[in-house]
Amino acid sequence: MQLSKTMLSISWVLLRGAATSSAFQVNRPLATRAMHSSSSFLQAAGGRVSNAVADGDVLAKTDAKVKQQKQQKLDTNPPKGTRDFYPEDMRMRTWLFDQWREVAKTYGFSEYDAPVLESESLYTRKAGEEVTQQLYNFVDKGDRAVSLRPEMTPSLARMVMAKKGGLPLPLKWFSIPQCWRYERMTRGRRREHFQWNMDVWGVDGVEAEAELLSAMVTFFENVGITSEDVGIKVNSRLVIGEVLTELGIPEEKFAATCVLVDKLEKVPIDAIQGDLEELGLDKSVVEKLLDVLTNKSIDGIKNVLGEDSEAVAELNKLMELCEAYGIEDWILFDASVVRGLAYYTGIVFEAFDRKGELRAIAGGGRYDKLLETFGGDPTPAAGFGFGDAVIVELLKERDVLPSFESAGIDAVVFSMRKDLYKAAIDVAGKLRAAGQSVDVVLQSKKPKWVFKHADRIGAKYCVIVAPDEFENGEVSIKDLTVGDQKSVSIDSLGSWVNEVTVEEDS
Repeated sequence: MQLSKTMLSISWVLLRGAATSSAFQVNRPLATRAMHSSSSFLQAAGGRVSNAVADGDVLAKTDAKVKQQKQQKLDTNPPKGTRDFYPEDMRMRTWLFDQWREVAKTYGFSEYDAPVLESESLYTRKAGEEVTQQLYNFVDKGDRAVSLRPEMTPSLARMVMAKKGGLPLPLKWFSIPQCWRYERMTRGRRREHFQWNMDVWGVDGVEAEAELLSAMVTFFENVGITSEDVGIKVNSRLVIGEVLTELGIPEEKFAATCVLVDKLEKVPIDAIQGDLEELGLDKSVVEKLLDVLTNKSIDGIKNVLGEDSEAVAELNKLMELCEAYGIEDWILFDASVVRGLAYYTGIVFEAFDRKGELRAIAGGGRYDKLLETFGGDPTPAAGFGFGDAVIVELLKERDVLPSFESAGIDAVVFSMRKDLYKAAIDVAGKLRAAGQSVDVVLQSKKPKWVFKHADRIGAKYCVIVAPDEFENGEVSIKDLTVGDQKSVSIDSLGSWVNEVTVEEDS
């Protein structure tokens, strides 16, 4: 009993001492101080202490681990299948988009856009389509099933429906959306890409397709691609429809069959045997269909489908219109082209690399029933999609892609002394007001650095604000292309810009 009282007294003294001691340990973290004093008390009282409690450096070690984790290098690569666009890349992208916009404008099309994020149901209208398996989809914080758009046409259909017949037809619209698909990557195929879309709504004849094909060819010609580089295969879904009807296949299975047939370009028939059986199609039916699809001439199809074939009449009319547009050298009939999307209903077409080194460059066709699948009124429509990645690969391969090293800067302006910097700002302002792109040197730099910088960014002129010239109300301008240098009055910089612009244009 006496021993217990003694131990209790010792414990009380130690506890007070530990508490007093901890009160003066102002440089030690609070949690560490508490741990230190309690462990001292337990040890003095003969108690057992865990390793974690006894180790006074445990927090320091934890902090070190956290610090080490923070210091791990950032993965500087963009997500797989995506791209960064540095200034030179952006100049190339801007050039390409300008080419697309110029063609669309020439053909009387108006530009539109839509959200990159859409309702998932917009793309899952047809089960079994490959695109439904490639969605970047998720449930948002409002418990809505959404998806990054894999294509633009459904968004266009939604926008047309939203106006409830209030849009005047025919409608001729174009867009350059960024699209996302989680698919296997190959040359010219990424998981995100920009796509030039041109669509015509409200025209039920092949005049719409002929106009679209002509616009496509105009773009190729504008960027230096010839009909020896690229061809455009055309076909009609009506060909397949008439063959399937002949084979006794019900109409409701036509679209799904076309999707499967499109896959046969990539995989053997045995690979889709299960899908065929689900549709109730015998392998022999598909083999007969493939025999027809090997035709490379409209006359060959006419021999199979007969003189009264609607598909043959449609194709012949399209070919006549292509001759009228003067693009017949680009166009060839190929019954194997069906396109992979279920919503196509008539003419389909696909631009291809004649060397066979690249995948399809562009493609499109007629989709008269798309609006109906969303509950809208039947509306004839046709359009195409043209990806940026493949065409850039083609332009590089044919060595017709321009250089984008130059930043497009007209003049670099710098002051020889700090006290002339405000004057340099004034000079730059006058040049910019006259229409020039001007880079002002924002720091104190030696002339050698300035000229090297101007050369690196591809500037045409270097405008020097120097003490002697400035006293005379002038600046010194060096033509970096030919090396000439002359003094120009600050007040007449606008006239100088007009002069050099005329010289450059002549």
